[in-house]
Amino acid sequence: MIDKSRLTVLCGAVLLFAALAIGGEQNEPQTTAEESFLRLRKSAAGEPIALETAIASYAPQGPSQRLTVDLVGAVHIADKSYYEQLNKTFKTYDVVLYELVAPPNTKPRPGQRSISSVSFLQLTMKNLLNLEFQLDRIKYDRPNFVHADMTPEEFSKTMAQRGESFSQMFLRMLGQSIAMQSKDPGRSGDAQLLAALFSAREQRAARLKRVMAEQFQDIEAATSILDGPDGSTILTERNKAALCVLAEQIKAGKARIAIFYGAAHLPDMEERLVKEFHLKKTGTRWLSAWDLKASGTPASKE
Repeated sequence: MIDKSRLTVLCGAVLLFAALAIGGEQNEPQTTAEESFLRLRKSAAGEPIALETAIASYAPQGPSQRLTVDLVGAVHIADKSYYEQLNKTFKTYDVVLYELVAPPNTKPRPGQRSISSVSFLQLTMKNLLNLEFQLDRIKYDRPNFVHADMTPEEFSKTMAQRGESFSQMFLRMLGQSIAMQSKDPGRSGDAQLLAALFSAREQRAARLKRVMAEQFQDIEAATSILDGPDGSTILTERNKAALCVLAEQIKAGKARIAIFYGAAHLPDMEERLVKEFHLKKTGTRWLSAWDLKASGTPASKE
């Protein structure tokens, strides 16, 4: 029998990350292609420490090339300190390409909200988990921020041409979630979720974050179901639009470039940077998006 509570949590997590128009010693995770931009870091004792996103760097082969392109994984709700780190980091780039299905050159404003179900879900999760909303904390008004996404008209037209719909995508993700639940029925089930939901108010957000973070290990695998052999509008077509802007910025002489997109987009982007732009990965560093340490747990030395 499918664990309906866990299934609801996982579907919500998938939508949260995929819908984009929308201590002491620790075990070092084995990084694979499927989890190379989002990871759950645990202590040596197996306790969650942090949900982390990657900043992966790419450069041309050859010492004479000045270009560096960083893929910066976005988490749309996170700790305030995570967005503060990103804002400091973004100052160091010539240009930051950002995602937003909106008219050209749209700059999100703090407090700006849409009426979509995805926006409602994000805000609900933000309040439930005591986190901050990306659009409220990232300083999009900086002059080095450049819009690099589809317009609503382009998005709708491409979905229609592909015969795609949001209901179709939801059903695909639901099916993937059921498959993941069947494969691993023991992880973070009803008992943990209900215990977190009904814990003391001052502990509730922290406990829910730890349960939810376990689900986010599966985000890239779950969102990959959106892409068939020919890709999808929500992932691959938007990636193509972003990389067209990247090509324009490189041609304009920008040497240090960040692409700030949801973590689910980045495996495909990485492949395109290697194949189409002939770049090579030069390194990865990690930022803590969610602090998951229990009270009294030593801070990470990483």
